[in-house]
Amino acid sequence: MIFLKLGGSLITDKARPETSRPEVLARIGAEIAAARQADLGLRLLVGHGSGSFGHPAASRYGTYRGASTPDDWLGFAVVWQVANQLHRLVVDSLRQAGLPAMSFPPSASAVTEDGALSVMSMEPLVRALEAGLLPVVAGDVAFDRRRGSTIISTERVFSYLAPFLRPTRLLLAGIEPGVLADYPAGKEILPWVGLSHLTAGKITGAATTDVTGGMAEKVRHALSLLEVLPDLEIRIFSGAAPGAIRRALAGEAIGTLVRAE
Repeated sequence: MIFLKLGGSLITDKARPETSRPEVLARIGAEIAAARQADLGLRLLVGHGSGSFGHPAASRYGTYRGASTPDDWLGFAVVWQVANQLHRLVVDSLRQAGLPAMSFPPSASAVTEDGALSVMSMEPLVRALEAGLLPVVAGDVAFDRRRGSTIISTERVFSYLAPFLRPTRLLLAGIEPGVLADYPAGKEILPWVGLSHLTAGKITGAATTDVTGGMAEKVRHALSLLEVLPDLEIRIFSGAAPGAIRRALAGEAIGTLVRAE
C-alpha cells in the first residue's frame, strides 16, 4: 500500500491565484497509469494539496482559526468551492489517463476537535481499495467541534488513515528535489531529515501562502507517522521531472528520506 501526495506547488502555480498546471496533471496521470500497469497488485491512495486554489482563500477568511459569524461561514463555503475546483481537475485528469479514480473529499465525512482530526468515514474508502479503484483525497475544509471550522491538510488525512490502511511507503511529491536546508534561501538538499533538523531550525515553512505550515509541518507529520508505523518509508522528492513519480512508485530511492533518529 502506497500513499502518494501531489503537492500544491507541483500541480498549481502558487504565485497565481486559482491557476492549475494541466500539462503536469496530464503527465502525472500517465505516470501513475504506467506504474499500475507495470505492477497490477499496486494498491495506491492519492492525495493532493490545494496550492493556489484553497490556501489564499483560507488565509483571507481565516477558516483555519474557526468560524462563528455568517461572514465566517460564507468564507468557509468559498474556501470549499475553490478547493473543490482543483480537486475536480485532479480527479478528471486521472480519469482521462484511464485510471479508476474516485473522489473522497474529507469535508464530506471528517470532523475535527480543536484542529485535530477526530473522525472520518473509512468504510467507503476501504471498499473502493478492495474493488481496485483509485481513491483520491485532498486538503479540505472541515467542521470543528470547538472552533466551528478549520482546514485539514492532506498530511493530516494521511496521518488519520495510516493506522487503518498501514501503508508501506509515503511519497510526497512537490517541486523541490528534496528537503532543502534553510528553505527557501538554502540550496543544500538533505539526504535525510529527522527531528534534529526541525529543532535546529534547518527546515522552515513555505515561500508562498500555505495555511497548513509548509515543509516544516510536512516533516512533523511524517515523523509522527513513523511513531505509529516505524517501518514506513517516507520520501520527499520532486514530481516536476518527467518520470520521477513513476520511478518513485516503482520503488526507486529518490529525494529526501524522513527517518526517526
